[in-house]
Amino acid sequence: MNRRQFSLGSMAALAGLVPATNHLEAFGQPVPAHADVVVKSAPRPAQPAGRPPAEQRAFVSTAVEDVIAEVKQKIGNQQLATLFENCYPNTLDTTVQFSVRNGKPDTFVITGDIPAMWLRDSTAQVLPYLDLASKDTKLQNLFKGLIHRQADCIRLDAYANAFYATNKTSEFVTDLTEMRPGVHERKWEIDSLCYPIRLAYKYWRTTGDSEPLDENWHQAARRIMVIFREQQRLKNDGPYRFQRLTTMFYDNSPNRGLGNPTRKIGLLHSAFRPSDDACLLPFLIPSNMFAIVSLRQLQHLAINVLKDQDLAGDAARLADELHAAIEKNAVVNHSAHGRIYAYEIDGFGNSLLMDDANVPSLLSLPYLGCCEIEDATYQRTRAFILSDDNPYFFRGVAEGIGGAHVGPGMIWPLSIIMQALTSRDSNEIAHCLRMLMDTNAGTGFMHESFDAKDPSNYTRAWFAWCNSLFGELVVRVAASYPAILEGT
Repeated sequence: MNRRQFSLGSMAALAGLVPATNHLEAFGQPVPAHADVVVKSAPRPAQPAGRPPAEQRAFVSTAVEDVIAEVKQKIGNQQLATLFENCYPNTLDTTVQFSVRNGKPDTFVITGDIPAMWLRDSTAQVLPYLDLASKDTKLQNLFKGLIHRQADCIRLDAYANAFYATNKTSEFVTDLTEMRPGVHERKWEIDSLCYPIRLAYKYWRTTGDSEPLDENWHQAARRIMVIFREQQRLKNDGPYRFQRLTTMFYDNSPNRGLGNPTRKIGLLHSAFRPSDDACLLPFLIPSNMFAIVSLRQLQHLAINVLKDQDLAGDAARLADELHAAIEKNAVVNHSAHGRIYAYEIDGFGNSLLMDDANVPSLLSLPYLGCCEIEDATYQRTRAFILSDDNPYFFRGVAEGIGGAHVGPGMIWPLSIIMQALTSRDSNEIAHCLRMLMDTNAGTGFMHESFDAKDPSNYTRAWFAWCNSLFGELVVRVAASYPAILEGT
């Protein structure tokens, strides 16, 4: 099953009709696939209270519950308050499998309707709770367990993007690549190795706890550097190839699995985007910029925690190389917007000018720490991607960015949330919140995407990353722009 497909049983669980624990017990089991990309939602009361009953929640944090109660008191709109209460804890309520394995915490986090863990999604799903970890020992152990689990995944296969909780064989076992038991999908995406660094670094900086950054994580970090160097492809093409026996273009890497040709300019090749769609041009700029930030973080961890000067030096050198290559090659002229970041380039002078809703994206650069919001090049790029000049910017009853993954006319709430998170304009933030309230089809949750002209047509009713990120947005607005919540 791919990200366009979902389980109707999972949707029922999310609505409280089936105990959420049923789905946690079904880890490693196939989920029925359904062919329809767009789902017509049944009529429902606006913003129902959609959390599972307390006794059926997968993981409970008292600190998170306290935040929900505190923030709800600041929200003047009952619809928004219920939407926040449903979405903010959704990852904990429905997607976490926590245990102790080999004497250490172990956390496996599914995306929602797909019973597999993406390195990207699992990190993004839990980071909205990170500031609370020092207040809640259970929550702190959840983070430790996810850091441990991600290190195990990287050591199993650092080119893979998604994994199972067990050593089951993937439905994608026929992919023309080196598939291994325990790997759900082996699409090489730069950000898949950036997010685990981001998680470990932010956990350490927030809590001061270096315990999960053990020898296992150290070996995973070294493996990350090997993969990054391989995918610079300065001396040869490296070992990675990927093809899928399908007619879907977005699931195939061209040129016999190597990707389209490039001039070797020092950037990292990415076979796939964060949407899990194949790159058209192999130098994916937002992911390379994210890698710079992650390498700087790894450098700090190598010096201060791992005590590995060689690793620190290699991370610093590669970050410098990527930065120089970005400055020289990634900023291009647009006839209406001036000097902006390209989405993808190939080193031969060709560039793809667009943005995709999935993070890392060009829109998300300040959120990821790649630049400041006020950066002039970013602001010009932002104006471009939030305009009709971006081929994946759509307007209807709402407006926002989509992508090739679901297709034209489908807006991803992720992009609307990210627009608000990268704005300091209270009117823009309030506008984004209103669009998010008006386009969830009365389900009380965020979705993967919705039809710009008819939000009752949507994909993925259970998409925990988007729910958690929406919760993060509301918490940030409550802290920095409380008047917006009072009047929205």
